[in-house]
Amino acid sequence: MILTVFRACLLLIFWTLLPHTGESLPPQPSNSDSLVYRTKQQYALALESNQPLIAAKALQTLGRLFFHAGQYPQALEYYSEAAKKFEQLGEQTLLAETHNALGELYYYSKQPNQARQEYEQALALFRKTSHASGVAQTYGNIGHLYEKRQRYDSAFYFQRKALQQYVAANNQEGTAKIYENMGSIFEDLARYDSAQVYFQRALKVNLQTKDSLLRIEILNNLGDVLRKTGHPKASLMYSRQAYELALTTHERHFLSGTSNDIGKAYQLMGQHDSAYHYVALSRAFEAEIYSQESSQQLVLTQALFDTEKKNREIEKLTDERQFNQLVTAAAVLVLLLLVGIVTLAYNRQKLKVRNEQTLSRQNQLVYETQHELMLSELRNKQLEEEQLKHELATRSKELSTHILHIIQKNESLEQLKTSLEKLIKDDKRDHKKQIKKIVQQINDSFSHDQYWLEFSSTFEQVHHSFFEKLRTYSDQLSTSDLRLIALLKMNLTSADISTLLGISPDSLRVTRYRLRKKLNLESGESLTAFVQSL
Repeated sequence: MILTVFRACLLLIFWTLLPHTGESLPPQPSNSDSLVYRTKQQYALALESNQPLIAAKALQTLGRLFFHAGQYPQALEYYSEAAKKFEQLGEQTLLAETHNALGELYYYSKQPNQARQEYEQALALFRKTSHASGVAQTYGNIGHLYEKRQRYDSAFYFQRKALQQYVAANNQEGTAKIYENMGSIFEDLARYDSAQVYFQRALKVNLQTKDSLLRIEILNNLGDVLRKTGHPKASLMYSRQAYELALTTHERHFLSGTSNDIGKAYQLMGQHDSAYHYVALSRAFEAEIYSQESSQQLVLTQALFDTEKKNREIEKLTDERQFNQLVTAAAVLVLLLLVGIVTLAYNRQKLKVRNEQTLSRQNQLVYETQHELMLSELRNKQLEEEQLKHELATRSKELSTHILHIIQKNESLEQLKTSLEKLIKDDKRDHKKQIKKIVQQINDSFSHDQYWLEFSSTFEQVHHSFFEKLRTYSDQLSTSDLRLIALLKMNLTSADISTLLGISPDSLRVTRYRLRKKLNLESGESLTAFVQSL
C-alpha cells in the first residue's frame, strides 16, 4: 500500500512537468511539482479531519494544475470530482466556477459543444446567485468560443454582454480582459483601427490593476497592430514595453514572443543587425524553455522508471514465495488437470480466433457501408451549400437592383419636381393650380411605402434575423430608423441615402445623430461600424 501511494505521488509530479499541448495556455507555474504535493497533502488532511469543503477546493486546485500542465484527462477527473462535492455541499458559486473551468478544458480539447454546455451550466448558476463577475466571465468565455469558430457576430454579442456586467460590477481586471478580447476579434477581421481602439482601452483599464500577464498581452497586441498597419517604429515602443515587463516577471514564454516581435519591427525598419539579434534571442528563450522542461521530464521519468522497476522486483519476489508455498500442495492436482486445461485452452483459442475473424469481416462491411453513407451525405450537403450560395447571390443582386431602381425613380421625380417649381414661378397664372397639384403628387410619391415593403422583404432574406438582433439594442426604433439602418448595412453613400429617403443631407445628419442616441452608442464609436458588426 505504501509503495502504491509513493508511486502515485511520483506520477503526479511527473504529469505536472510534461510540456503543454494544444492551443496556447497560461505559462505553467515553476514550482508545480511542490504545489501538487502540498495540495495532495491538504486533500488527505481534509478527508481525515472531515472537512469536505476544503477537500473539494483541493480537488479543484489539482484540476487547475493538471490543466496548465496539459494533462487534460487527469484535470477532467479532478474537476468532475470537485463539481460533485460542491453540488453536494450546495456551494453554487464554486460549482459554477468549476463548470467554467470544465468548459475551458473541453475548449482546449477541441470539443466546443461540450464546452458550450459547461458554460451554460455555469451561467445559470451565476445568474441564480446574482454573481455579476461570474456572469461576465462566462459571457466572455462563450464569446471567445464563437471567435475561434469564426462566428464573429455572436462573439461580439457575448463580449458586449460581458463588458456590461463587468462595468456594472466595477471589475477592472475583467473589463480590461474583455476589451482585449474585442480588440483581438477586430484584429482577426483585419479591422486594425477598431482593434487599436479596444487595445488602448484595455491598456488604460489594466494599468489600474496588478495583472501584469494581461498587460504583456495587450502591449504585444498593440505592437502587432501598429506593425501590420505599416508603423514599425511606433510598434517597437509597445513591443519593448512588453519585453521589459516580461523580464521582470520572468515569463520566458512571453520573452520569446516579444523579442521575436521586436525583431520583426527592426526588419521592417531595415535595421537587419538588430532584427537578427532579437530573433536569435527569441530562439534562445525557446531553447531554454525546451531544455528546462526536457531535463525535468527526463529526471522524473528516470525516477519513475526506477521506482516501477523496484516495485516489480518486490512483487515478483512476493509472488514467487507464495507460489512456492502452493506448489507442494497443488502438484498432484496440477499434473492431473494439465492435459485437460491445455486441451480446453486450445479449443477455446481456436473458437476465439474464428469468432474474431467473423467479427472482423462484419466490422469491415459495416465500415464500408457507413463510409458510403457518409460520402453520400457529404455530396448532398455540398449540393445544398452551392444552392444556398446561388440563392443568396441572386437575392443580393435583386436587392442591389431594387435599390438602384428606387434611386433612379427618386432622382427622376426630384428633377421633375424642380422643373415644375420653375414653371410655377412663371407668369402663366392659368397653369399654376394644375402644376401645384402635380408637385403635390410627386411629394406624396416620395413617402410611398410600397417600395420599402418590397425592399424590406428582400433585405430580410439576404440578412437573416438582422432586424430581430437590432431590436435587442433598442426597442424605440421607428420605421424610418429601420430604413436608415438597412441602407447603412448596404454600404450606401450619404448622398444616395438622402435621395432614397427623400430628405436633405442636413436632415440626414440630424436623423443619424438621433439614431446614435437611441442605440446608446458611446462618443467616438462609428454608427456605420456598429451596423456592419451586427
